[in-house]
Amino acid sequence: MNMTELKKVAILGRPNVGKSSLFNRLVRDRDAITSDVVGTTRDIKKRIATISGNRDFEIIDTGGIDDSTEMFATVKRLSLRAADEADIIIFMVDGKNIPDEEDRELFYQLQSLNKPIGLVVNKIDNDKDESIRYWDFLEFGADRTFPMSVSHNRYMNDFYAWLEEYIPERIEEEESLKVEEDNELSFEDIIEMVQVDEVEEEDTDIKVAIIGRVNTGKSSLLNAFLKEERVVVSPVAGTTIDPVDESLEYADHKITFVDTAGIRKRGKILGIEKYAFGRTEEMLAKADIALLMIDATVGVLELDERIANLIEKHKLGCIIVLNKWDIHGDDEETYTKAVENIRDELKFLSYAPLITISAKTGLRVHKILDDIIAIYGRYKQRIPTAKLNEVLKYAISRHHVPSVNGAVVRIKFATQYEIKPPKIAIIMNRPDGLHFSYKRYLTNIFREKFDFEGVPLDIGGRKRGQRIDDD
Repeated sequence: MNMTELKKVAILGRPNVGKSSLFNRLVRDRDAITSDVVGTTRDIKKRIATISGNRDFEIIDTGGIDDSTEMFATVKRLSLRAADEADIIIFMVDGKNIPDEEDRELFYQLQSLNKPIGLVVNKIDNDKDESIRYWDFLEFGADRTFPMSVSHNRYMNDFYAWLEEYIPERIEEEESLKVEEDNELSFEDIIEMVQVDEVEEEDTDIKVAIIGRVNTGKSSLLNAFLKEERVVVSPVAGTTIDPVDESLEYADHKITFVDTAGIRKRGKILGIEKYAFGRTEEMLAKADIALLMIDATVGVLELDERIANLIEKHKLGCIIVLNKWDIHGDDEETYTKAVENIRDELKFLSYAPLITISAKTGLRVHKILDDIIAIYGRYKQRIPTAKLNEVLKYAISRHHVPSVNGAVVRIKFATQYEIKPPKIAIIMNRPDGLHFSYKRYLTNIFREKFDFEGVPLDIGGRKRGQRIDDD
């Protein structure tokens, strides 16, 4: 499916009229955060939706349009730009209230774009609502007006039929070959497969999660990457609630960024932010690389360590990004102390490179893109079995495997059985005899001989013939 060929459908309206609920229903997933709190959606969200089984389109959920604050003024500007880029516009109003003059002005402004526009009068939950409020909105003079209740799935059919008028049917492609997984493979089978076919398919799509405490500059960094304002930036901590996916092409790669919600201390995660924390976990499960944002004006706090633990949990490639460095200039002593502090507090991320930047001024921001591509190359690399065992033999010759309670522990060979992250099985007579200190020693040797900077390395002991899914 080529996204460039899809029709774009933008949902606009004032805060709390049900835009995110309609977005979720169209994508058939609880993707956007919905809440009774006015202004929950502040950023632009895009997903692929399908109606009638074969009509695909890109649905765009915008923030609530409100001129009451400077932040909402930014939301309005982003929302109107989304409408300008869209092919079809859905303008939503709250059917529980009388028509508002601001609603009317916004509708006429969108109508002037000369695009198909449907006026959705939402929250018409029953016949009484329809008789009291719906008819008031007909005075807008919209070509199509739909009295609906998105939350109750009421009166939606006419709305879907209207969308079908503008969204073409999908051109079916030949059915892809089905690849069946075989969980019964032994490590010997895997070794044979690796030896026969060492070449991985070209993989140039990289998913990058931007994580960190609230107000560390995650949204500013994303905007700096994209060279335009795509997400709302505000000094108010926790402005970003929904993770926002944005992609760019760089050095023959497609890099998709997930600008995740700011993470607060666990005791302060309430309501929406608690849900956003869970969403951050979901996005990390799908990511390849994490950019761990740390505020240079504060340094590493206990919460930074907890967030960093998520990177270790999900075995992601990692770059530690020390933001707001423009306040320090080029002071080498300050830099040395900052690095020592971070390395001391985040020992388990010792493999991750560290870069000092200023998302606000653009200082060294685009060096991160080069680092992302380099780390992804290492994240997906597969070391040939023969080379891996040459290094293993060298490691054992330097430092023999310690015995366990007097019993001899023999390592037979090693093989890499997975990528993203690289996973290496040490085939041995007693897997329980692979002491953590010796495992760390082997990890350091492999890192020394093969370039794994920025990449976690998963090493474990296995018996000959033990299946891959046995732990």
